[in-house]
Amino acid sequence: MTRIFSGIKPTGHLTLGNYLGAMRRWAAEDQHRADALFCVVDLHALTVDHDPARVRRLSRQAASLLLATGLDPEVCTVFVQSHVDEHARLSYVLECVATDGEMRRMIQYREKAARERERGGSVRLSLLTYPVLMAADILAYAADEVPVGDDQAQHVELTRDLAVRFNQRYGHTFTVPRATRPAVAARVMNLQDPASKMGKSDDVGPGIVYLLDEPDVVRRKVMRAVTDSGRDIVHDPQARPGPANLLEILAACTGGDPVRLAGGYTSYGALKKDTAEVVIEALRPVRERHRELCADPGRVDEVLRRGAERARAMARPTVDAAYRAIGLLPPLTDDDGGGARTASGPAVVRAG
Repeated sequence: MTRIFSGIKPTGHLTLGNYLGAMRRWAAEDQHRADALFCVVDLHALTVDHDPARVRRLSRQAASLLLATGLDPEVCTVFVQSHVDEHARLSYVLECVATDGEMRRMIQYREKAARERERGGSVRLSLLTYPVLMAADILAYAADEVPVGDDQAQHVELTRDLAVRFNQRYGHTFTVPRATRPAVAARVMNLQDPASKMGKSDDVGPGIVYLLDEPDVVRRKVMRAVTDSGRDIVHDPQARPGPANLLEILAACTGGDPVRLAGGYTSYGALKKDTAEVVIEALRPVRERHRELCADPGRVDEVLRRGAERARAMARPTVDAAYRAIGLLPPLTDDDGGGARTASGPAVVRAG
């Protein structure tokens, strides 16, 4: 059976872009057609300056929203990355396979590092190496497919390269995954800046629709979306990104085609009104389900506990195999009669 792995980073409140670009498809399709794992990748949130309490809060909110969007823990595996040690174990091994040049060519590293330097801050080493941790997230589970948006496609290519390189040097150990993308709304753009994606790391801004926004807030943000001075409404992401973004959001929520939908509108006001209403209706069940889960925190805790147990059982054989293949001694756990061996050290000689 095909295996899928994907994750959500708790660096901000989840947005309409996260939902239409990934989460909705995970719930409607991916969890039913494959052996699917969905992870809150909290270790990735530590690559930049952060508030520990906020990371914990957003990690829990992200886990609850994964369930609220329709992921069924009886069908798929939902867990938190830091609850499964195999991610960190495998990450270091893959760092010993990756190269400095590969890391520095990652577009996200270059962009985020430049922003950090402009603010006068220092760039954490983990920001450079986190694509290797992402590769470990995927390869530990022998994933065949990784559903991603356009901005993460380069990281999946790196994962493929590391898997192939490791297999060639040390023997076949990893499944080589492939990226999969939705046909529509793979990258929802900011309503006020349609040249930029609707990112959850941007904490404030009228151009970002959050999954937990109230209907009036959603309506106000969509109605104030940037368009242009053109009289006709067409789907042209390059020349006219504002209208194209609204059309893609509308298409993703209705199952239509953005090019055909454009022909049905003669005013931006009507396009914005319809887009706002379909977004509100799409998010309504998510907000309601999230409210129910927040009222029963023990249920979320149990889902994450069982999910981590399942994930650990799946990842450990692959990670152990990678340790053996690259040349590491296996842990010593058996008593050979002459000394008590431990999992982390040499035999301890008994007195007498």
